[in-house]
Amino acid sequence: MTGGLELRGVRVALGGRPVLCGVDLAVAPGEVVGLVGPNGSGKTTLLRVASRLLAPDAGEVRLDGQPLAELDRRELSRKLALVPQDTGVPFPFRAGELVVMGRVPHQPLLGLDRADDVARSHEALSRVGIEALADRSVFELSGGERQLVAFARALVQDPELLLLDEPTAFLDLRHRVDVLRVVRDLAASGRAALVVSHDLGLAARTCDRLAVLKQGVVVAEGPPSAVVTAEVLADAYGIEAEILSGPDGRPVAVPKLD
Repeated sequence: MTGGLELRGVRVALGGRPVLCGVDLAVAPGEVVGLVGPNGSGKTTLLRVASRLLAPDAGEVRLDGQPLAELDRRELSRKLALVPQDTGVPFPFRAGELVVMGRVPHQPLLGLDRADDVARSHEALSRVGIEALADRSVFELSGGERQLVAFARALVQDPELLLLDEPTAFLDLRHRVDVLRVVRDLAASGRAALVVSHDLGLAARTCDRLAVLKQGVVVAEGPPSAVVTAEVLADAYGIEAEILSGPDGRPVAVPKLD
């Protein structure tokens, strides 16, 4: 597949324990794919493999039809951006400084920030509603605010593919909607996104397809209506749930507590 992400037969073991067991998964340009599943199922490991932070023990990852391992670091950074769960920063950079660092892959070697780079960083901060934080130290920000700064930095990187690990975990409802609306806008422009989420409701509303990972294996994949079912949730999560239809026709899972 050209112009997107493709994982073929990816296997990873950590500490002698199988984490990914022959995963096949593709994300096409213009598509948002949600990766869901219980804790410990291998979702974050899959993103680490897809971003080349971790080499698979077997299988292959391709980006734009090229083996990921063959891309140099600068080219990879132009094509792909990762927003991890852990957005901690060891130095007291200002939020605006961190965001403009996303432009480094597009700058000349040893180059300084250009006016266009600074303008793009301010635009990204504004796009996620945190322009007022530009001059604040990241040490002064809440976990949700740091998450938004990391997302804005990924935006100015101008990637073809966004990899997002629980991008809305610490966000209030308004900012969750803002972030996911931006992700949809990027897909509409021909870019791709792979989003790890535990919020099945938002994932069903945002994603074109969902893939359910359980113990390192994709056990279900398809449009939200085919994946958010009582049978799939019972298999993947071990819960009983009633599936309702939302106002937009997308499925809503209501777990049974009794």
